[in-house]
Amino acid sequence: MTNAVVSTEKVMALKEKMKRLGIEDKDIEEKFVRCQGRGGQKLNKTSACVYLRHLPTGIEVKCQETRSQTTNRFLARRILTEKIENSLLGNASPESKKIEKIRRQKKHRKRLAKKKLESA
Repeated sequence: MTNAVVSTEKVMALKEKMKRLGIEDKDIEEKFVRCQGRGGQKLNKTSACVYLRHLPTGIEVKCQETRSQTTNRFLARRILTEKIENSLLGNASPESKKIEKIRRQKKHRKRLAKKKLESA
């Protein structure tokens, strides 16, 4: 991820998704904390790490992927939205479908490998 400012199209798409899921800004507690780990002096001096907590569900997210506070703020909101979507939709969420697809592929490959081993 680059340190560039997030495009307005991405921000609008995230706001639309939040609106669709019923997530409001007033329900999100937001804090900016000091980052830890790699990143150098700039990272250790500024509060670029974003901590979000969705009050109704209690889901918490902490993001420090970049040195930019605005980018981390956008990324944290996107991660929080995905987590809330997964908890609301359960097995119908896009993330759950993706995981299930990978699970089926691995199961199929395992069967094929077992067949190949038995015929050899």
